[in-house]
Amino acid sequence: MYDVVIAGGGHNGLVAAAYLARAGRRVLVLERLDHVGGLAVSARVFPGVDARVSRYSYLVSLLPSRIVRDLGLTVELRGRRFSSYTPVGDGGLLIDNEDPARTAASLKGDADAWRRFYGMAGRVARRVAPTLLEPLRDRAGLRSAVGDEEAWRDLFERPIGDVVDERFAGDTVRGVVLTDSLIGTFTDPADSSLLANRCFLYHVIGNGTGDWNVPVGGMGAVTGALADAARAAGAEMRTGMEVLAVDPSGEVTFRDAGGAEHAVSARWILVNMPAEVQAEGSQLKVNMVLSRLPRLRDPSVRPEEAFAGTFHINEGRARLGKAYEDAAAGRVPALPPAEAYCHSLTDPSVLGPELRAAGAHTLTLFGLHMPARLFRVDPAAARDEALRATLASFDSVLAEPIEDCLLRAPDGTPCLEVKTPVDLENEVGLPGGHIFHRDLSWPFAEDPGERGRWGVETEHPRVLLCGAGARRGGGVSGIPGHNAARAVLGAG
Repeated sequence: MYDVVIAGGGHNGLVAAAYLARAGRRVLVLERLDHVGGLAVSARVFPGVDARVSRYSYLVSLLPSRIVRDLGLTVELRGRRFSSYTPVGDGGLLIDNEDPARTAASLKGDADAWRRFYGMAGRVARRVAPTLLEPLRDRAGLRSAVGDEEAWRDLFERPIGDVVDERFAGDTVRGVVLTDSLIGTFTDPADSSLLANRCFLYHVIGNGTGDWNVPVGGMGAVTGALADAARAAGAEMRTGMEVLAVDPSGEVTFRDAGGAEHAVSARWILVNMPAEVQAEGSQLKVNMVLSRLPRLRDPSVRPEEAFAGTFHINEGRARLGKAYEDAAAGRVPALPPAEAYCHSLTDPSVLGPELRAAGAHTLTLFGLHMPARLFRVDPAAARDEALRATLASFDSVLAEPIEDCLLRAPDGTPCLEVKTPVDLENEVGLPGGHIFHRDLSWPFAEDPGERGRWGVETEHPRVLLCGAGARRGGGVSGIPGHNAARAVLGAG
């Protein structure tokens, strides 16, 4: 009998396994795939091309440095000098973290509003981030921790779309700010549900800074380090094992790669798998390898600067709104908003020596307002339509077609891979292809019974959540894994 069985070997399960094994618990991790790491992995997806792509998740913000220190992880997360670039006509908006004057000149009349808004967001990040690794506070308790009534009102109580419209004058600047409220989330930022606010909050509070860092070696280096830490502490990991059932009494039934069924018992069962919930993801993920970076229309910004951060594509406030209207009506947006970033500019180690010498680069594109509903009837045709529209949208802000820059594999095929929400649902089991497993929750107890708990508890005392579906879940954070481990250890 094990002390803990963890169903699912994604990054949160590995975090929980490492903490629990280090505390002397006997831990078994069961993973359906032939590798651990879940969706936070790297792969050479184009045959004959020596480039490792972070296939699903690609940047790290929410992973607390405390978890890295606690588990002794040998992982390097590099900051990005350029936060973002947004092309507009023959110019653009560049956010340069090391040159405030250049950023201010780019923002023009919104420079002061930008400083005030992100100064406020930074204060909230520093105060809220530490609470994510603590038992849940109630709403009043988190409000007290924030200690800023203006920030609480604008980020937790009013629609973020209304706040941004009031604070900023320019359509482009408004859109740049609002993209953080829409990543992987299908909603109107002005909606009273405040779903966009929750999404925004998780995108700006990571590790107390909100910085989105590049994992050196690709996302697989992060989960590889977590797996090494768990194994070194004594956790047992079995891949190719599909969990079939979890009995609240403490039994887990699973099937091995040969089809044989097995059962194991444990005092605790940690579920690191998506729950069976109604969810709808809303993104188009395109992985590419380029022979070279594309040329820009803006002569004042080099491609190496523009693509080192987040490259915004048709993400002005009005364009975001029109794309949402199109998708809500069941149509692929006519001019899809999207953003791209080049991992290899910050971390060339993901490319083989020959590709580096030739000037090749990886490019990740993440399309917004692409809900699963668009891909239900005819997934292949809808995928093709969404890709065509998204590449055309990309081309509309470049000085040359992006397809002219794609590297060709040895067999002549372009190095381009597309994943829709329905693809994620079918291939990796995400409900509705939702990258957060379900809509994000507030990082405080919304029910009085949750206060003082860890946000991982279920109706069954011996069964805990330890994945993205837990409160304070979503993203590559390790937070639910940490909190599930703390719940187990606190129970004795």
